[in-house]
Amino acid sequence: MVKTKRLTLTAIFLAIIIVFSFTPLGFINLGFIKATLVHIPVIIGGIVLGPRIGAFLGLSFGLLSMTINTMTPSALSFAFSPFIPVLGTNNGSLWAIVIALIPRILTGVVPYFIYKWLKSTNKVPDKLSLFLSGVAASMVNTLLVMNLIYLVFQDAYSQLKGVAIGSGLYKAVLSVIFINGVPEALVAGIAVSAITGVLIKIYQKGGQPS
Repeated sequence: MVKTKRLTLTAIFLAIIIVFSFTPLGFINLGFIKATLVHIPVIIGGIVLGPRIGAFLGLSFGLLSMTINTMTPSALSFAFSPFIPVLGTNNGSLWAIVIALIPRILTGVVPYFIYKWLKSTNKVPDKLSLFLSGVAASMVNTLLVMNLIYLVFQDAYSQLKGVAIGSGLYKAVLSVIFINGVPEALVAGIAVSAITGVLIKIYQKGGQPS
């Protein structure tokens, strides 16, 4: 029964990730930006089903991101697909696999441990624990992706942004983190706190996540 419930929920989360990845449903218009929602089922799945399933969902998110950036490339797709030539070169980079996968895998692993730690303190209300876990996981994704792009693809990112390498280029990175990453993290926190508590109660009727 527990295995069936876990498999069913995993399939549901995976289906949501796929739908969000390939349709406009994966984005919410905040007026000044469109915040992505794709990482939210990864975060919720990681908290409800545990870090191993969270890592699997994060891996799926990363592979879908790599696929989309390969099939319909944008200016920055070289950072997420090894099949897209790095700006200013004729070759792709294997570092794109790292950027596409590792932050997304951690997005599914980190929230479980943050939530468990906050719960163990017995000082933070459950909804606030879920909100903070969602915010932290979303920021892990944003911070890792943007800082890895800065470290690995400095020259290409400099050309793309039209900014010289140095403090000015990192300011461009910080602007993405604050303008895109922070609103996305807040949306993730709100969604996680609103949905996850109910799912945990339903799931734990049959057993504990691991």
